[in-house]
Amino acid sequence: MCGIVGFVGTEPAAPIMIEGLRRLEYRGYDSAGVVVIDGGRLKLAKTKGYVEALSKIIDGGEKLPGCVGIGHTRWATHGQPTDENAHPHISDGGKIAVVHNGIIENYARLREFLISKGFTFRSETDTEVAVNLIQFFYNDGGGLLKAVASAARRMEGSYALGILCEDFPDMLIATKKESPLVLGIGDGCNYLASDVAAILSHTRDVYKIDDDELAVLTAGEIKLYSSELDEITKTPEHVDWDLSAAEKGGYEHFMIKEIMEQPEAVRKTVSPRIIDGKAVLDELDIPDEYIRGLSRIYVVGCGTAFYVGAAAKYNLEKLTRIPTEAVMASEFRYSSPIVDASTLVICISQSGSTADTIAAMREAKRLGAKVLSVVNVMGSVIAEESDWTMYTWAGPEICVASTKAYSTQLAVTYLIALRFAEARGTIGGAEYAAIVEELKALPEKMQTLLTRRENIQYLASLYYNRKDVFFIGRNVDYAASLEGSLKLKEISYIHSEAYAAGELKHGPIALIEQGTLVIAVATYGRLIDKTVSNAVEVKSRGALILGIAAESGAETIARVADNVITIPDVHELLLPSLAVVPLQLFAYYVALAGGREIDKPRNLAKSVTVE
Repeated sequence: MCGIVGFVGTEPAAPIMIEGLRRLEYRGYDSAGVVVIDGGRLKLAKTKGYVEALSKIIDGGEKLPGCVGIGHTRWATHGQPTDENAHPHISDGGKIAVVHNGIIENYARLREFLISKGFTFRSETDTEVAVNLIQFFYNDGGGLLKAVASAARRMEGSYALGILCEDFPDMLIATKKESPLVLGIGDGCNYLASDVAAILSHTRDVYKIDDDELAVLTAGEIKLYSSELDEITKTPEHVDWDLSAAEKGGYEHFMIKEIMEQPEAVRKTVSPRIIDGKAVLDELDIPDEYIRGLSRIYVVGCGTAFYVGAAAKYNLEKLTRIPTEAVMASEFRYSSPIVDASTLVICISQSGSTADTIAAMREAKRLGAKVLSVVNVMGSVIAEESDWTMYTWAGPEICVASTKAYSTQLAVTYLIALRFAEARGTIGGAEYAAIVEELKALPEKMQTLLTRRENIQYLASLYYNRKDVFFIGRNVDYAASLEGSLKLKEISYIHSEAYAAGELKHGPIALIEQGTLVIAVATYGRLIDKTVSNAVEVKSRGALILGIAAESGAETIARVADNVITIPDVHELLLPSLAVVPLQLFAYYVALAGGREIDKPRNLAKSVTVE
């Protein structure tokens, strides 16, 4: 995700911000910029590309003097990665500058309001809405801090903001909601950062801002305020992590950090697209007539993205009644696929540059199909060449083994299924509303699961030395099993396979021997008794059973399982989103117990750009 660095003191700010932004490069980004106040005026430099390019433009900061500044590395969400869309953004009045992490969900309505008030916009970003909204309230009088508070109350979604104003050349303001922000305490200077890694070389004493709080930083002090502008006091925290740990947010590996980020990533993906109880997909200008005329859907991807497709197949068919097939991208174009103008191909890729998926997309288009892509990287090949694109807004993934990309891609497929079902009239209003409400509650339920990770770590300590592990499940549980098995083999190097539970007796049961671990994913209530019967079959042949069940089915699976992990009850279509979390955690802790190189497992690459 994006990175923020701010400084106020008595020495040049730009070199300090460049250093801090470099510390945040591990997070991934596509543009960078800084703004300082020099001689009472805002001076801005920003560019598409990397911090190194920005540094060259300003000669490491020498060409941008000024002792107060804010800087940013941006991961594109609203608008392509361009110079115009890069942060910082300056208000239409030219007085205020802002950097912003997060997503302002109601930015479109706010933008229309501001245009009606005479504001003009230079970029496609939601951030420019924030800076102009602050300018709007500042124009009404009452001071800058009040203007920031007023604007914050009207912004929905998540944000961490750093704000400068020409009228207050020695001051930096910050506020946040559901996006991290820390204040660093210096000697005759103070710092602002979205991640402590950016400022750890300068200070280890920080304040953490809670949601809706505001901070005013000058060289000599930091003052904190409530949303009602009452001054508050806090005790600073001392950070004793080394820099490597700081980049990982205090976690030992990027993988566990990214697992823990999933609730927020899913929320960012889903919340802006649910408006007044409806799935509103503004980026998909697909006519209802086209959706109603579809005869077939292919969901195409590689690895984790393909397993998203495996889950999406069940949900798309259930909700839309359109025949749907999940196909490995590497097989699609060599299988003589039955594709015509009434076929939709959904291509899923975290990077948007997966070679096999690009080839499949181009073959589908050659045969006359339309392509809808689900990607995380704006401006990528798949995003650019698709007829329609939905971005997951997951932020960058550093660990090679994908976690939050899976969760956000899966969430997007739910939204697509709802949109298509509504257009085709294949879903009732009550069921539609129930799914939407459950989808909105999904991040909170994922967070609940993550608080139970110590139990999963204990179970991993019991089973980390297995030679073979098998996963079984039915329907969406089978789809979740595929991803769980992939995670385990990727990072632990344990041989692992996933099977549709009903297929065990048709061959794979021959592999079961005394002490073999079988993970029975049995969250799907309609079929839990069937899965339990299959678990009994392997149990009687010496297998150890680890059950994964929804809370309402825990007693049923406990009749046969040696241990059970429960997930919160949720609408059956959304079960894979919760079932995958303990599977990810189990894989992580097994690999940790085995001393594996978790973030960079052998022989694997994050983005596979060759066929």
